[in-house]
Amino acid sequence: MASKGMVPAEKAPFALRRVTGTLLDGAAKLAADIGASAVEAVLAQANRKAVRKGAAAALGTMQPRPADWYAFDEKDNDTPDWYPQGLTCGEDSGAAGVPVFVAGWYFKPVPPVAERGVRVTFLSPSTLRYQHALLVEAKPDGSYGPINIHAGGIAWYGDQLYVADTTRGLRVFDMNNLLDLRTAQNDLGDPTRIGRSGERFHAFGYRYVIPQTDFWRVATAGALFSFVAVDRSTTPHTLVAGEYVQDAPTGRVARWELPLGDGVPREAFTMPHVKIQGAVSSGGSWYLSQAADARTNGRLVVDRGGKVTVRPFPVGPEDLTVSGGKLWSVTEFRNRRVIFGVPL
Repeated sequence: MASKGMVPAEKAPFALRRVTGTLLDGAAKLAADIGASAVEAVLAQANRKAVRKGAAAALGTMQPRPADWYAFDEKDNDTPDWYPQGLTCGEDSGAAGVPVFVAGWYFKPVPPVAERGVRVTFLSPSTLRYQHALLVEAKPDGSYGPINIHAGGIAWYGDQLYVADTTRGLRVFDMNNLLDLRTAQNDLGDPTRIGRSGERFHAFGYRYVIPQTDFWRVATAGALFSFVAVDRSTTPHTLVAGEYVQDAPTGRVARWELPLGDGVPREAFTMPHVKIQGAVSSGGSWYLSQAADARTNGRLVVDRGGKVTVRPFPVGPEDLTVSGGKLWSVTEFRNRRVIFGVPL
């Protein structure tokens, strides 16, 4: 039976309300005490190296192969603690000074290891160098801690980094607050601690932290925010977010005009398949990454004006973004962690 494609759905469940609270005050206090760096500077001194066309096990039986892919280094590929989920890029932002991918990871600790929350990775496709930064929540007194969420997707627009918070909505981080602990002290603090102790700063050994500055919360419980992306092909540009649903009925996806204003989505749709880990629209077409398991290839579902086709995809595909005229995603499973691109 042929798929019916994207079907219009009720948009009210995806309505958002802005709840800034003390987040902006906390971020401002932290930024005043720790100097900020630009993305270009972070990439210039990045301390890790990706491998072009490495970790080929991530591709499984996929044919044809992706146009290009970048594997994280051996340590990041093998860690059981961190799992890639989100992906965005400098083109999404429109304000990045250099080509860059940004991947989001959530921490999956094995007790008694302390929760470390969410980190993002800035990767240069030009040099293959990359650097991690920890996302944090700061309080008005300048203290801060980790953010314990799944962070299934990320999207960068202008200076704002949107991070999916599954049942709550979208957390927002200002990329102008990419804070470098080395501007405040000569070392990276205690690698087993996070937070502020007098004039000392700790972030589990991470050099960079990015404090949350805003929050768009679900107005009425019910919708899930499993992934998020930017569509710069629409006028005005739009933000896309939607639901991972394991079984029928299938998940939904919604679209908001950028910059976010009143939080009311422009439209919503029901997707044609279950287990969708990422969705993005571009040029009037929809692209959906569909998961399987840790050893089975996923699929790319494409809806072009109601005509649905399915293409091969790597093992464990997650969030989606568009860069350089290609569709990009990131894979999550151990020793199969790559950022890869395929034709639109």
